Amino acid sequence: NTATEFSTEDQRTSPENVPPALSNQNGVKRKVRTKKKKGVITANVAGTKYEIVRIAIREIDFHKTRDEDETANLIWNDSAVQHEKIAELRNYQRINHFPGMGEICRKDCLARNMAKMIKIQPQEYSFSPKTWIFPAEYTQFQNYVKELRRKRKQKTFIVKPANGAMGHGISLIRNCEKLPAQDHFIVQEYLDKPFLMEGYKFDLRIYILVTSCDPLRIFLYNDGLVRMGTEKYHTPNDSNLSQLYMHLTNYSVNKHNENFERDETVDKGSKRSIGWFTEFLRTNDYDVAKFWGDVSELVVKTLIVAEPHVLHAYRMCRPGQPPGSDSVCFEVLGFDIILDRKLKPWLLEINRAPSFGTDQKIDFDVKKGVLLNALKLLNVRASDKRRNLAQQKAEAQRRLYGQGTMKKLSAGSSEWEKQRLTLERRKEELKERLAQVRKQISREEHEKRHLGNYRRIYPPDDKLLLEKYEGLLSAAFQTFLAGRAASLQKEMNNPLKRMKEEDILDLLEQCELDDEKLMGKTSRQRGPKVSLAVCSLSSTHLANGQLEGQGLPSHSASSPALSSLIRRSVSCPRSISSLTAHANIVMAQAAASSPPTPTARPHTALRSHSLSRNSSAHRVPHSSSLGTIHSNMGESLLNVRTKEQEAELTRQTLAALGEMRIRFPGKSEEEAEAVLNEILNNWKYHKPKVASYWLVKLDATKQRKVLDIVRTNVRSVLQRIWREPDVDSLRLYRLFSRVFNRLLWSHGQGLWNCFCSSGSSWESIFSKSSEVVTTQELQCCQRLVQLCRDCLLVVYKFVSDSHGSLTGLSPEWDDTR
Repeated sequence: NTATEFSTEDQRTSPENVPPALSNQNGVKRKVRTKKKKGVITANVAGTKYEIVRIAIREIDFHKTRDEDETANLIWNDSAVQHEKIAELRNYQRINHFPGMGEICRKDCLARNMAKMIKIQPQEYSFSPKTWIFPAEYTQFQNYVKELRRKRKQKTFIVKPANGAMGHGISLIRNCEKLPAQDHFIVQEYLDKPFLMEGYKFDLRIYILVTSCDPLRIFLYNDGLVRMGTEKYHTPNDSNLSQLYMHLTNYSVNKHNENFERDETVDKGSKRSIGWFTEFLRTNDYDVAKFWGDVSELVVKTLIVAEPHVLHAYRMCRPGQPPGSDSVCFEVLGFDIILDRKLKPWLLEINRAPSFGTDQKIDFDVKKGVLLNALKLLNVRASDKRRNLAQQKAEAQRRLYGQGTMKKLSAGSSEWEKQRLTLERRKEELKERLAQVRKQISREEHEKRHLGNYRRIYPPDDKLLLEKYEGLLSAAFQTFLAGRAASLQKEMNNPLKRMKEEDILDLLEQCELDDEKLMGKTSRQRGPKVSLAVCSLSSTHLANGQLEGQGLPSHSASSPALSSLIRRSVSCPRSISSLTAHANIVMAQAAASSPPTPTARPHTALRSHSLSRNSSAHRVPHSSSLGTIHSNMGESLLNVRTKEQEAELTRQTLAALGEMRIRFPGKSEEEAEAVLNEILNNWKYHKPKVASYWLVKLDATKQRKVLDIVRTNVRSVLQRIWREPDVDSLRLYRLFSRVFNRLLWSHGQGLWNCFCSSGSSWESIFSKSSEVVTTQELQCCQRLVQLCRDCLLVVYKFVSDSHGSLTGLSPEWDDTR
């Protein structure tokens, strides 16, 4: 009895609820003290009413805690949580909601945010039905109805509460004059030609897992629910508008109809699985891959709309998080999607608290899989809590003893001290980014092993698709965070975010070498450098925004004419041309009286290649149509190249680039030059049009095509002069690749900075690097940028003169023969 009492008492007090072991020696039972079980992952599920969540928690071996326990590893709530609660969470905890997600989960917020993206990216966001938010957009809606009436058309509209759920308060209308002007709801065009199955209308419940917003990571569950109406569908008319069992597919509505079928077989009943639906499409010869691709794009593009809001709100709740730390938030979203008769998916709404009720076996099977696979992907570990406490203790000690704080300069600090401090800051930034990249690699390896029935849809493996998404993400940040969260926008454009581990290690090595040089060490001396003013722009000029994209760095103190040119503020692109032309003369005079400039050591060249290897892989066939470049070039007779010979070949390349011109289709050289002069002479008129065309109406692929006109012909020039079929191995072409990348940076903002007096110059890629760049190489890059700028103006003028839409180009554009 005593042993039993002790055992019962231990069960009540032990937090792990582990029964003590009993030994029976000499026939006497006695309690043996056992250590508490380590490695327990705890979960607080007091905030959910769904039993399936508790079942999933048990199956994955999480330990359910008391309802009032706020220290659990996992916290699950059915409803959204307050920002204050997210702010109070420890780094080892996970909660199943993001702050800011209501921007796409409330119907009115989704409509408002979608409208903004449709305005700037109409082709990419054509999956959202036309929507009006009442009462703010009552007048616009009535004007739309009047226009329909003038065209003798009549459409059906669906009215929904702004923050409703489960089909409550939804109705269909055709007589729009009866709508009250002051009530709060949304009005949406009704999709009257849906894809039918057995004569019934249906929608799809797609389950999406977002594991992180910093960076964004999205997973799609490969199964879900097909929810069918319970009356045969007929096109809406005045007599059947009130028959909601025909027009609405919500389960909470149709389950009350006597025709609702609770058949447990896979191919029958009013609720079926998406796995079955995929087989149905395949059996009937539909393109299943395209269908899933369209659904994935719809999901990613919608979450891109939410990302600026979610990331901003998350950062506000969790300030000062260490680099690469795991997200304390995750979310399982329910996307409701309907298909039209062409199998195009349309977004109906998004549920941030999708129902996990299990009225039928199909619900249990699908939703249990959603939850179990999601919890495995989260990678919650028992050691997270212990590690977090150790990190907090170490951080407190650093603050107490002042360790790790960056030294601050006094007013009288020397130039040497300033350079050392700059290097230290750069190294700290690179080390932080390196930790983030390595953490990301570890995270991806875990995801690959524990995907289960999920698949990752962002970031995608397809590089072209990723580039398109990043362009949309950049546009979303510019749209939704305009005028606020400047530091967040700056971080999004940080080039380090796109670098791989080996690239960051290369940059760290450069910092170490520069540090050794400053300290006077010679063990790993770098190759000789050009004057500091030659290989890097004046940081003062860059900071003051006095240089345009085409500005030249000063050669030396012996070139006062060139220095004075650089200090000029360039306000019109015309002055860029004159500045470059005059600077070339000064540079030639200076070069004639100075010895040849040594080139970089091979290791530096290899490092440069590693930083631009992705871009240099783009090889574009020679284009003979729009924007063809022609030149008169001499053939080089040198095969074995010394440093002096390389300098001579670079000089020949510069001369050839100087002779190159952008050809306007159907015009002579003189006429093409006149076109450029006309644009520059009327720059105030053309500037907003060129900006709209380049930055808004061209997507990333078409922007790259514009610059590829120059890239293709420059490759041809290098092949002829350097007698090198594979120009990717040339140091000069690798420099060109870095310039091309910079011009395409931030959705083309790099090239646009060459036209305006604000923004970061493309030359900062050299000023911020310790890599050696000779005077002639820099001049080649400057001419390259000028050709790209001229090419954009010619393409812009060609498209506008062709009376074509500025959203694209004529058929000649894609003729790359």
